[in-house]
Amino acid sequence: MVAVIWLSALVVLLVIEAATMGLTTIWFAGGALVAFLAALLGAPIWIQAALFVVISLVLLIFTRPAAVRLMEHSKTQTNVDSIPGRTGIVTEDIENLAAKGSVQVDGMEWSARTEQPEDKISRGEEVIVLRVEGVKLIVERKR
Repeated sequence: MVAVIWLSALVVLLVIEAATMGLTTIWFAGGALVAFLAALLGAPIWIQAALFVVISLVLLIFTRPAAVRLMEHSKTQTNVDSIPGRTGIVTEDIENLAAKGSVQVDGMEWSARTEQPEDKISRGEEVIVLRVEGVKLIVERKR
């Protein structure tokens, strides 16, 4: 009967991990798997619980940092994430107070504003994208 409880815990932890994809419960699922196998081999409950705790902690401490680095490294930037730092050309004069201005970056037209409300940048000038706020680029003159 205890093996069924460990198996149920394993399934629940794997379902939670699959739903969140946050590397939160996978370590405990490993511990539940080892405890389940120990239960099948007839180990006493205290050994099963100890194996669950020890295996979960070992997996958490020693494999989580590597897994997090691997997950972060494999992330690819979206178009918006890759725009800050890029150079663009002003296609419509940028005037914050008049709420107008646009910039072309990598062939895409974006609404643009300057960081300082009083700044104005004329059509044809090169700008550097500082950040993206909603659907607008915040830019400054290229120096």
